[in-house]
Amino acid sequence: MAQKNQKEFTLHMSEDMLRKFILISEKEGRSPNNQFLFMLRNNIAYYEKTKGRISPAELAGIDLALYEEKGESDESN
Repeated sequence: MAQKNQKEFTLHMSEDMLRKFILISEKEGRSPNNQFLFMLRNNIAYYEKTKGRISPAELAGIDLALYEEKGESDESN
C-alpha cells in the first residue's frame, strides 16, 4: 500500500547505471523503487552521522515546487 504524501521524482542516469541498479535490486530481492529508497535512507543516515542531523527548520526551507513535475496544463505556457 502506498504511503500518503509520497512524491514522484524523475531521475536521469546512463543506461549502464540503470542496468546495474536493476541488477542490484534483483539480487537484493527488492523492487527498483524499494532499492532506491533503501539506498537513499542509508545515505541520509550516513550524512547525518558524519555531518549532524538535518533540522526540521532546514527541511521546511526546501521549496519542493522547484523539483515537482509540471502538469500538462503548465507545459503549454
